[in-house]
Amino acid sequence: MLYSFLNPLYANVLAFFTAFAIMLAGGKKFIEIMHAWQHEGQPIRECGPQSHLLSKKGTPTMGGLLILVSIFVSTLLYANLTLSTTWVCLGVLVVFGAAGFYDDYIKVKKHTPDAMTARVKLLIQFAAALGIALFAVDQYQSPLKYGLIIPYLNITINLWYFFIPFAMIVIAGASNAVNLSDGLDGLAAGLLIPPFVVLGIITLLIGFGLPNFLPYPSLSIICSAVIGACAGFLWFNCSPAKIFMGDTGSLSLGALLGTIAILSKQELLLAIIGIVFVIEALSVMIQVFWYKRTKKRVFLMAPIHHHFEQLGWKETTVVMRFWIVGWIAAILGLISVISPSL
Repeated sequence: MLYSFLNPLYANVLAFFTAFAIMLAGGKKFIEIMHAWQHEGQPIRECGPQSHLLSKKGTPTMGGLLILVSIFVSTLLYANLTLSTTWVCLGVLVVFGAAGFYDDYIKVKKHTPDAMTARVKLLIQFAAALGIALFAVDQYQSPLKYGLIIPYLNITINLWYFFIPFAMIVIAGASNAVNLSDGLDGLAAGLLIPPFVVLGIITLLIGFGLPNFLPYPSLSIICSAVIGACAGFLWFNCSPAKIFMGDTGSLSLGALLGTIAILSKQELLLAIIGIVFVIEALSVMIQVFWYKRTKKRVFLMAPIHHHFEQLGWKETTVVMRFWIVGWIAAILGLISVISPSL
């Protein structure tokens, strides 16, 4: 709406503060509404850390709804609405957010920590990811069309048509990885900020360097909106959390993270700047695989943040240390982009 009147840098700043302000202004009332509707809050898994059964009891979920609203408003105000990439990103939030909302709704309504089966959830994620991957391929010419940029080396390898299933795995994988990381107060929201900061900087710098390549500044504005929304959400989600983002937030924000990485050709970089998410997902995969084979566990509990809780770390300690690792990884990832040009 205001994109054509603003310098991209100013638009990014405004997108951040608008999303942040919406979260702060609407957070308290939103939590009251969720409390009144959900009564008992998000169901807590009995097989998880026993301390959570008491400390998190009665905490409402679906905080992702307000996050999505703040991102939508900020994006519609400042991003370039004539670009298909803008609407694809918003569409990702709608599709994955709707799937997450349904999952959260069933959990609250039936008072169960399990709603959609993993098979159904994966089917929805991969179907949506296929559409995004096909769109992304259509945005580029060779060699980037099916190309994969190698961080630090600044070289591109051609995956040909294998790029499409690869992109699908990136998007669905990012969605699930963020979802698995949403198990401690402030963990997922705090871990989302570093990779979105890096992708925001990259897309903004590319946008300035290639003024005729318009999608990039718009992608950076969306990143800024997400950062502002997550920062505002942390105001209410830091320990002790007053609300959880739920699958509504984690599935959609994770999918958006993967989508922007695909659209900006930073698929492999995402594994670096989102290393904590990668570790969280791998810990679950390793645990499940090894337990099915040997009936023994590699970790005390998975995802791995619960493993450290079982070792005696306080929840806030786990969260802060994971944040530190996340920011270090983000800095290293940003260096990989900047270093080839030095």
